[in-house]
Amino acid sequence: MHAIDIPQWVIDRVIAKRGAEHVFTDLDPAKTALIVIDMQNAFMLPGVGFVNIATAPEIVPNVNRLARAVRSAGATVIWIKMTYDDDEPVDWSAFYELCTPELGATRRTALTRGSRGHHIWSELDVLDGDPIIEKTKFSALVQGSSGLDAYLRERGIDTLIITGCLTDVCCESTSRDGMMLNYRVILVTDANAADTDVDHNAALCAVYTTFGDVMPTDMVVGLLHGSAP
Repeated sequence: MHAIDIPQWVIDRVIAKRGAEHVFTDLDPAKTALIVIDMQNAFMLPGVGFVNIATAPEIVPNVNRLARAVRSAGATVIWIKMTYDDDEPVDWSAFYELCTPELGATRRTALTRGSRGHHIWSELDVLDGDPIIEKTKFSALVQGSSGLDAYLRERGIDTLIITGCLTDVCCESTSRDGMMLNYRVILVTDANAADTDVDHNAALCAVYTTFGDVMPTDMVVGLLHGSAP
């Protein structure tokens, strides 16, 4: 599990800007969704995937705990899957210029529908009826990436509890775009995973200072059930 390190100066800056350390403490379950991003074999199963994030399996108990709390409160659990699209080499050619041909080929194989890498990690509590939404870009909310924004708006959901991997790539990107689309974003400190503690904490701080709230699992569960510490 990552060692969480949010410097006091970051907290002080947040309080100066917002008047409180946390502002999204009034969770309405009917308007709240847990977004679980890219918890797939491609990122978690050694030898199978695009990259192996060693800390991702470690956050599974917290993700499952949040899913249980969200469901019991009457909120929604949404699973997001990174998916390779055949148009990607043209429509997202900039990405492929930023990685080697070998890495691009590995990514394509790992994230193609039906591949072992594309499957959600088996220890996650995905229930029948849970929406599973595919995305084709890092952010699930950037234009053209997925149907997540439409799904949320159709149901009046305005608060997103963001978990998954990688903290500093897909989770941070989705958090930033979420705030820009007027969603209330909560990035969960101990239910996101990155390659290193430095990457993880940098993403938490970037989101916290400008794009949303940042809380541990215990606090989010407490808020969902009206007993936050």
